[in-house]
Amino acid sequence: MKKLILTLVAALSLAAGAAHAAGGETIAWDKAPNKTNDLASLQNGAKVFVNYCLSCHSAAFMRFNRLRDIGLTEQQIKDNLLFTTEKVGETMKAAIDPKHAKDWFGANPPDLTVIARSRSGHGGTGADYLYTFLRTFYRDETKATGWNNLVFPNVGMPHVLWELQGDRRPIFEAQESHGQTTQVFKGWEQVTPGVMTPLEFDQTIGDLVNYMQWMGEPAQNTRVRVGVWVLIFLGIFTVIAWRLNAAFWKDVK
Repeated sequence: MKKLILTLVAALSLAAGAAHAAGGETIAWDKAPNKTNDLASLQNGAKVFVNYCLSCHSAAFMRFNRLRDIGLTEQQIKDNLLFTTEKVGETMKAAIDPKHAKDWFGANPPDLTVIARSRSGHGGTGADYLYTFLRTFYRDETKATGWNNLVFPNVGMPHVLWELQGDRRPIFEAQESHGQTTQVFKGWEQVTPGVMTPLEFDQTIGDLVNYMQWMGEPAQNTRVRVGVWVLIFLGIFTVIAWRLNAAFWKDVK
């Protein structure tokens, strides 16, 4: 029995370590802005995605011409967003060679089509995860890329938006609890400024996350809208059926 308990404890420890290595969060996730109905936000998010994400990450289940759903014309898509292909009907393939990506980062960068749906957890939605992850990079010269992340420790991805955000350093405070000292995250210190102010950068990341949230299910707003009308119809029909039932049975004794 004792051996079984020790085996279970060891297994749970290994599972926890694997989860942490895979990107277990070390800080609370910030709430992402949910603006998938905001066309201006989605259009800016699509621009940021194509310019900064599509170099390494694919969105292989999203076609460029689907961007017409967020208010862009085919000509606007051709003029501003087609960097990895010449056809609007093509899917969003990464510009990087998969073999080179594996050599540089240790693994192929994941496809991002449904990343906002797949990353939800007890800390919040997938959009919350991405919003926090993209804003918590910091310099770490011990890493091959020169960067680390508070939400995903030891991440293989560099901070591709660092010029916009600037260079920041996380501030930790030592706290005693039950005889153990833990480092608690308290905030950020701006080392060098970025092209954007902190507010502008947060808004840009919010737009990018909004786009990735929309990209995971482009029909989500239509689904919600249809669902509301269905519930309204069912509510009205229920009242009519109730009154018809009362009228039918009123003379029955």
